[in-house]
Amino acid sequence: MTEYVVRDWARIGAIVREHRRQAGLTQAALAQGAGVSRGWLVRLEAGHSTADTPTVFKVLRALDLELVARPTRRTEAEAAAELALAELLGDA
Repeated sequence: MTEYVVRDWARIGAIVREHRRQAGLTQAALAQGAGVSRGWLVRLEAGHSTADTPTVFKVLRALDLELVARPTRRTEAEAAAELALAELLGDA
């Protein structure tokens, strides 16, 4: 199972966009399934911080994702894996 470290809205947007694409969904299809407007989803994927938390959770649930909070202490291997994932997603 892949885990993502989220520290800002841009990262949430990138994760949503990547999972939407992996699921083969258009923005319109995901928006409809999550009960949000396509325009709202576009802003979320672009990392706009005006997204409200309850609606973000609707989108995460529609993609079968959950948000997990944990302490930031990590091993060097975990930090390297996080950096590699960020590079893969184009966030580095």
